[in-house]
Amino acid sequence: METEDTSPTPLTPLDRVKRYHQQTKHNFNHYAQSLGYMDWANQPDPFRRFEGAPLIPLPRLIPEDKPVSPHYEDLYRARTIPSQPLTIESLSRFFEYALSLTAWKEYGGNRWALRSNPSSGNLHPTEGYLFLGEFSDLPLDPGLYHYAPKEHGLEHRLACTENEVRPLFEGFPEQAFFVGLSSIHWREAWKYGERAFRYCQHDVGHAIGTLRIAAATLGWHMMLLEGNSDETLSTLFGLDRSDDFVQSEKEYPELIAAIWPEQTEEMEQTGQLPLIIDQQVVKSLAQGHWQGKANRLSRDNPIPWEIIDDVAEASWKSSQAQTFVPLAPSYPQSGEGKSALNQPTAGQIIHQRRSAVSFDGHTSIPAHRFFTMLSRVMPSGELPVSQRPMPWDCVPWKPAIHLALFVHRVEGIPSGLYLLLRDRSQETLTELKSTMHEQFVWTTPEKCPDDLPLYLLEEGNAQKIAMQVSCWQEIAGDSAFSLGMISEFDHTLETNGPWAYRRLFWETGLIGQVLYLEAEAAGIRSTGIGCFFDDPVHRVFGVSPHTTYQSLYHFTVGGPVDDTRLTTLPPYEDRVP
Repeated sequence: METEDTSPTPLTPLDRVKRYHQQTKHNFNHYAQSLGYMDWANQPDPFRRFEGAPLIPLPRLIPEDKPVSPHYEDLYRARTIPSQPLTIESLSRFFEYALSLTAWKEYGGNRWALRSNPSSGNLHPTEGYLFLGEFSDLPLDPGLYHYAPKEHGLEHRLACTENEVRPLFEGFPEQAFFVGLSSIHWREAWKYGERAFRYCQHDVGHAIGTLRIAAATLGWHMMLLEGNSDETLSTLFGLDRSDDFVQSEKEYPELIAAIWPEQTEEMEQTGQLPLIIDQQVVKSLAQGHWQGKANRLSRDNPIPWEIIDDVAEASWKSSQAQTFVPLAPSYPQSGEGKSALNQPTAGQIIHQRRSAVSFDGHTSIPAHRFFTMLSRVMPSGELPVSQRPMPWDCVPWKPAIHLALFVHRVEGIPSGLYLLLRDRSQETLTELKSTMHEQFVWTTPEKCPDDLPLYLLEEGNAQKIAMQVSCWQEIAGDSAFSLGMISEFDHTLETNGPWAYRRLFWETGLIGQVLYLEAEAAGIRSTGIGCFFDDPVHRVFGVSPHTTYQSLYHFTVGGPVDDTRLTTLPPYEDRVP
């Protein structure tokens, strides 16, 4: 006699990703699980090194050294920044603006480093990699390098010959090179527990922003190569080499991007860029000579968080598909419309960026500055990728994040709840109107630029509710404005697969990086907020508390209150900050 199988049906990877997201929500009466105390003795080292890999120091440049930084505003003026040749100096400047230290802070005998790329809790789970071909003007051999920010140098992990690496760059511009990012989940889980996977993905998004903006200061192009599988990236970065990670914390591959100084005549003729690298070439290269073993970051073994391991596995990108992105023709640098000489440089803004710890509760910003900030997080997704504004010209997907704003102190703008629609389509607007509260008015603020889809939903003082839903943090209400980043959650995951869960967070981190620098340029400050009450945020704006739309990251911008007890020291002893 046959018996009925009553065993539960295994969850699909998509189900597991959604389960993780639901389980790691904060609510008024329940926070996502964490250790519950700070295990200082086991705090992870923020600097990964590969012991035994040769370290090649990069030149530690001062601001006056070439290549000199352009003005910050020139980053947003098309064709005003001339392309720099790829030299050891320009490569050094690139990593300086993208991933290097920007200062040391000191208080009470404790010392910690700040970096160009922001990080949740300043824990820095993101690691950077460089893959080079043969360049006659660059005194570096072909192969894979790991960037060491504390030393501002490159650790040579995999040595290759010119003939071996040439097939890897087929189809790319002649002077293209690759940069990659990985995550060490334990660095965030040590403090934040099961919600740490989210924060690691925020940080990847921040780093995408710093990489793209660093490239833009040199007049370089960049594109994320999203066609690759995580297995390909793991092999290329050497993260699947278990013997190199014995007793050390695991790294997970995130992404790889192509960067090139200028488009060649051949690229303009073909008019497209591949979003994939050859998997078989990568496997062949991985058989070469590797150097270095990963250092251990914590004294004791990491505390296991099974749900993080599960979502990392469920969101693993297993597909490898050959796709291309059209390229716009390159134009000669016009040099027109450049910034005035007394304006800050991009390098100054990058180096002085800080995460605010508190706001003064009274600083306001003019409406035109507010509109400019919002305009610069608009990806212009209706345009071909390479014609979108920087930094959105490096991400080959349609926008899936909208901004739900709590406006407190913007001159000439009523306080209240607003929505910035980052996808200008009428279909998206209609859907959100039908989803959100019926009483919302959906009016356009006075003097709002015609091309900025910003809508007033409800007028009134939103300071208290902003603070309440941001884990009672005063920074959300004492600022000029704060916001939640609302994702098209279900549609994105069901269309692109569970790995797109990570990509949604990358988009939020990239938005955050733009706002970080915009706040600095405005003479104020900002900070990301990872702790917020997920479903209460949804209820404020009337979206489903389940999964159709989900808030993934919060941010706040205002007049900072500096901690005068802290001492600021230069990032490197022989370089002026």
